[in-house]
Amino acid sequence: MVERFLRQTHFESVEDYNKHLEFIVPENFNFAYDVMDVWAEEQPDKVALIWTNDQGAEVFSTFADLKRESDQAAAYLGQLGIGHGDMVMLILKRRYEWWIAMLALHKLGAVVIPATHMLTKHDIVYRNQRASVKAIVCVGEEYVLGEIQKAIPESPTLETLISVGPIVPEGFHDWHREIADAPAFVRPHHVNSNDDTMLMYFTSGTSGEPKMVAHDFLYALGHLTTGVFWHNLSPDSIHLTVADTGWGKAVWGKFYGQWFAGAAVFVFDHEKFNADTLLRQIEKYKVTSFCAPPTIYRFMIREDLSHYDLSSLRYCTTAGEALNPAVFDKFKEKTGIQMMEGFGQTETTMTLGTMPWMMPKPGSMGIPNAQYNIDLVKPDGTRCEDGEKGEIVVRIGDRKPIGLFKEYYRDEALTREAWHDGLYHTGDVAWRDEDGYYWFEGRIDDVIKSSGYRIGPFEVESALMTHPAVVECAITGVPDDIRGMVVKATVVLGREWKDRAGDELIKELQNHVKHETAPYKYPRIIEFVDELPKTISGKIRRVEIREKDKKES
Repeated sequence: MVERFLRQTHFESVEDYNKHLEFIVPENFNFAYDVMDVWAEEQPDKVALIWTNDQGAEVFSTFADLKRESDQAAAYLGQLGIGHGDMVMLILKRRYEWWIAMLALHKLGAVVIPATHMLTKHDIVYRNQRASVKAIVCVGEEYVLGEIQKAIPESPTLETLISVGPIVPEGFHDWHREIADAPAFVRPHHVNSNDDTMLMYFTSGTSGEPKMVAHDFLYALGHLTTGVFWHNLSPDSIHLTVADTGWGKAVWGKFYGQWFAGAAVFVFDHEKFNADTLLRQIEKYKVTSFCAPPTIYRFMIREDLSHYDLSSLRYCTTAGEALNPAVFDKFKEKTGIQMMEGFGQTETTMTLGTMPWMMPKPGSMGIPNAQYNIDLVKPDGTRCEDGEKGEIVVRIGDRKPIGLFKEYYRDEALTREAWHDGLYHTGDVAWRDEDGYYWFEGRIDDVIKSSGYRIGPFEVESALMTHPAVVECAITGVPDDIRGMVVKATVVLGREWKDRAGDELIKELQNHVKHETAPYKYPRIIEFVDELPKTISGKIRRVEIREKDKKES
């Protein structure tokens, strides 16, 4: 499959990859037809999706199964009036139907808007109004259905509601009952052009209302490098990425790139995360490749990994937040596997990463993915030298890179703010070492200026995370009359440390940071909390901590 879309399919080194990565871009590319249906024709009996849930149900789907079911779903949705360019929101958690609906909507040329099940009425109304959502396909659960029903009166473009059960209230179509009667699918004459909008995400955002990130049909092609190279997948791989389908990470790790490689996507549909249960799934289903945010690894290494048979596991990657070296070291010590970090945004595919032919540097995001021209710039626009902190940007040149978003939908001003003068500005700050590896510092608006020093939250968080008491932490700046700002740590303690929360432990953590990194970075204020404020996609909302501190000052 890969040879259909790349001039060269195997790389031996960073230099080889950087010099020879070149996409073959089909006209009117559509992932569902040009990848999945081709697999169904060439390898119909190969398992493509292994789905199980916390109730013990199992589904093993071949490529032929996915073609048949997605054709049937496309015919059904088309019969309900959904077609090219229509906005369809999917609120399906990790239900099996999400994968079928995604492929079906691609086959119709509709625009898919994946969304989390945690949305409130306000969130749903905002999305419906801003994107002119025409249809919603959702899980039939009381909370989700209730919030959708409350949003209906303020959603004038919403025409069609579909529930996949178990509850199907009045006014909702019954996916499973009605899909069986769908007519034979007939492929539309012209499904899409490469620059048509295929997928749209509302970014979780650490401040302000969510932005609508619109991706074209080539975005799927951009994820070929994610699955084939970064995840290091092949047709015999069984890959598990931990992500809710409402997050951009789901298409990074549970959809496009993995199926370019011909791998089997493993899905564990569960209500509540538990490290022991997850490890049992890896053991039972012989998962070979695993990707999760560092938070998941932090919980995993707190288990006694000698109690699990993880012999099938060959390759592990991480993204979604910066990786603390302490987590890398402990996981390698317990499993022998080095985590390979990657970096990207909702607006991109993987822009920086640690590829199989590279040695990882714990805590580094890796080097630029050759499909993007990545650079670091100072606030005045000049390029950073090695060792200098600057904003990560993508240099566009005369053609938009495959995988970079089209625009912030219906917001030209916001698009121009992020994308101007031949640069896409990520808003993320990093520095580059002499070997070309990038090291994350934080968001531009998160950098703390104290007594003339610029302090990145991540460098302090990394130091704190090496203390055994700390499960999670967030670093913010607090205004100070003398220093301008001082560093504050908001800390979640491990269970066994909670009864020690107090002045003595605060002093211990402060001294620990002074020992682990430059003393001027230590947190002068430490607050212990039960949990950190997070966006619905799991990102720490430092802005909420800052706002709370401002109100209390």
